[in-house]
Amino acid sequence: MPNEYTALPDPAGLGTVRGMPRRPVSPGSEPVAGLTAPPVTDGSFPATARTRVRRADRASYDRALVHAILDEAPLCHVAFVIDGTPFVVPMLHGRVEDTLYLHGLPASRIMRHLRAGAEVCVEATLVDGWVMARSSFHHSVNYRSAVVLGPGRLVRSRREKLDGLRAIVEHLAPGRWADARPPSEPELRQTQVVAIPIREASAKVRTGPPADDPGDLALPVWAGVIPVHATFGAPAADASGERAPLPAYLAALIAGPSADPPR
Repeated sequence: MPNEYTALPDPAGLGTVRGMPRRPVSPGSEPVAGLTAPPVTDGSFPATARTRVRRADRASYDRALVHAILDEAPLCHVAFVIDGTPFVVPMLHGRVEDTLYLHGLPASRIMRHLRAGAEVCVEATLVDGWVMARSSFHHSVNYRSAVVLGPGRLVRSRREKLDGLRAIVEHLAPGRWADARPPSEPELRQTQVVAIPIREASAKVRTGPPADDPGDLALPVWAGVIPVHATFGAPAADASGERAPLPAYLAALIAGPSADPPR
């Protein structure tokens, strides 16, 4: 598989993570680079036999939507098959343009599978609300999910490896990479990074109220949507080392966005 890894232009000196400009990086830091992909002229992924969603009313192949779900989801689940046995592993991830980065120990089952170029299925889900219907049959969940199918590629370039690790750390908390100690050479040797191209993907979304049968609308049962929000609690500082004040970027992360998710 040819390595199409190229540096993205960064005239303003901004680190580009998840394809969006972030705050300026410190002097001497390298900007995050990305993996170039074939152009998507209409902004959508092609619906393939593997990604086509049966519920057409909930399906989307919009590139921006798939990216947004991957960016907002705190972690993803990676599914793969080895010798006929299926596995699903939760993993931290980071996106740079049309590339998804994962990392792990070289000896782990999933990393051995990924670095061999085998196919995997990556899935991320955001839950936006419990849908309470008047009948048990029509209870549901409002959600946004994305599925990416593709082969793994072992990242061999030191720069891309650092960029992939940076994307994963920045996915947890934008601004953290510049604040924390960078990986040491022994740590880099103990960690492998794999890249998965985001070229075969789809999203599935449910919004709105319950879809009760007309005959159930007169039942004296409460029905509607209970919004679900992911929030952070009060930070608990580690007492085993040097104390430092909570940085502004973490305070902003804890405060969270002001807008409600779709319902």
